[in-house]
Amino acid sequence: MGELKVKKALDSERAKFVSHLLKDIEALEIMQERGLIESSPIRMGAEQEFCLVNLDFSPATRAMEVLEEINDPHFTTELAKFNLEINLDPLEVGGDCFAQTSAQLQALLQIAEKAANRFDTKTILTGILPTITKKELTLEYITPLNRYYALSEIMREARGADFSLHLTGVDELSVLHDSIMFEACNTSFQLHLQIAPEDFVASYNWAQAISGPMLSVCSNSPLLLGKELWSETRIALFQQSTDTRSTSYSLSDKEARVSFGNSWITNGITDIFKDDISRHRILLHADIEEDSLRLLEEGAIPNLSALRIHNGSIYRWNRPCYGTGGGKAHIRIENRYIPSGPTIEDEIANFALWIGLMLGRPERFDHIASQMDFLEAKENFVKAAQTGKASQLQWLGKATSAAELMQKELIPIAYEGLKKMKVSANDINKYLEIIELRCNRNTGSSWMVQGFRNLKKQIKKDDALKALTESIYKNQQANIPVHEWDPVTEVPANYPTYSNKYASQIMTQQILTIHQNDLAHLVSQIMRWNNIHHVPVVDSKENLVGIVTWKNIQGFDEKGFDELKEVKDIMVSEVITASPSLPVDEVANIMLTKKIGCLPVVQDKKLVGIITRNDIVTKHHG
Repeated sequence: MGELKVKKALDSERAKFVSHLLKDIEALEIMQERGLIESSPIRMGAEQEFCLVNLDFSPATRAMEVLEEINDPHFTTELAKFNLEINLDPLEVGGDCFAQTSAQLQALLQIAEKAANRFDTKTILTGILPTITKKELTLEYITPLNRYYALSEIMREARGADFSLHLTGVDELSVLHDSIMFEACNTSFQLHLQIAPEDFVASYNWAQAISGPMLSVCSNSPLLLGKELWSETRIALFQQSTDTRSTSYSLSDKEARVSFGNSWITNGITDIFKDDISRHRILLHADIEEDSLRLLEEGAIPNLSALRIHNGSIYRWNRPCYGTGGGKAHIRIENRYIPSGPTIEDEIANFALWIGLMLGRPERFDHIASQMDFLEAKENFVKAAQTGKASQLQWLGKATSAAELMQKELIPIAYEGLKKMKVSANDINKYLEIIELRCNRNTGSSWMVQGFRNLKKQIKKDDALKALTESIYKNQQANIPVHEWDPVTEVPANYPTYSNKYASQIMTQQILTIHQNDLAHLVSQIMRWNNIHHVPVVDSKENLVGIVTWKNIQGFDEKGFDELKEVKDIMVSEVITASPSLPVDEVANIMLTKKIGCLPVVQDKKLVGIITRNDIVTKHHG
């Protein structure tokens, strides 16, 4: 989405854009045949996505104000008002390139932090911000630029229905959503490496092969909406939150716009672009004046704008890219699966590992199909996303732990690759040592999961998420690699300064519910067994239709036992409810003035939680 003036592709404009797109493909083929694409020097670059948080570490919606305050072309917007992005300057691989990248990133993030502070806001690096709630994932929080509105609208139109998310890990998250805003949860550290055209096939296939092992030791996104899901939840979330495929009774092998791919490539970058044009509908377009073929014949290097716009709406985890600079064309691979954080040092270590692996590829992997089945590489990627460093991966037909594979096979390759490119010994040793130590200690995900579990035993979930995020922030400010972070075992000293503002932050989500046709006698026993005084009643569509209180049960018992009496005969049908966004003070006032012991929380008629007097006393007032 780097092109600012893209818009929804209307039928009347589609033909013109398609004409440019086809010319771009032809122009790229001609450029390859004529040797007009750079083979050297080899450059690297990166994009840093980061989050903005309030003083209580909830998402801050000040991206546009902070961006204006920063006033630096390295910075740009992202999908949500609580995210921004930094585009780092490309560097030639060699010397102290990683130390330089680290220094620039630190300087730019310091500028961002200073600007954010003017709005009582902080910056934080994390794959998924732990404190994001469903409230921040509505269109109210989308960055107010036409390209983002257009993208959300066309994605939903292409799907023809709400987006469906279903992720299962230790916990389970199943939700429908009416926009692409769940995609805004994902923040990454995207890596770019320029590739010589003649080496593209071998390099791209190798990038695919190492993706699983790489991801396993770089995972940093285990939590979403307070649920403990995948080690790198971004992988499943990104695919599902932008999936334009419709669900039907027929089986379909249509590929998602976010994908790992289905086979090794054999014929170069143009074939990937052709395949993506063939498989994926054109969603966006821009008014393009240049004729790439005419420019090429005039001796100029075209931008291939139509091709780049369409490629920007296809999200391969290893994405092929075309670019220009200094009057020359180049091609590169963009690594999109590495999460943001946990620190700059960790990110630069991940960068050094990937560049070293890419450029240190052993000769036997030049023809990867003779060494590995593609499905092994794809399976490794999914496993790594699910279970991180604990994964058992397949490598050359043998099962091995992710950490052992990294230490025994891949880190040595990375060392050789960086040495071959004459990267400074200081950079090599410093950053690859971080990876080695991380293999034996914490990843971002493992540290976060353990801290969250510890905190949940002492305080409620929403405060645990905020306390965890505060700890992430403090460790980042010290720029200590995650393998050195102390475990979070205790509540921060300043607790309970975090405020509970809304019903969604104090409600109980794990609720016993009953159906209106259940037998009243059974319900009375369930309430006794579980020592509960209020049970919501739902219909077959999980809509709230009533509530049974202990008073109802006592009345049922006093009137004499009737084994045929159903819940609908004794329940209260007129139920006072709250929305998830209702301020807690108003919740307390309703319960006090209406003299009720519980308040169901309802969204779109669906029961999403329940608040009792105990929640008000212990959670709101601490």
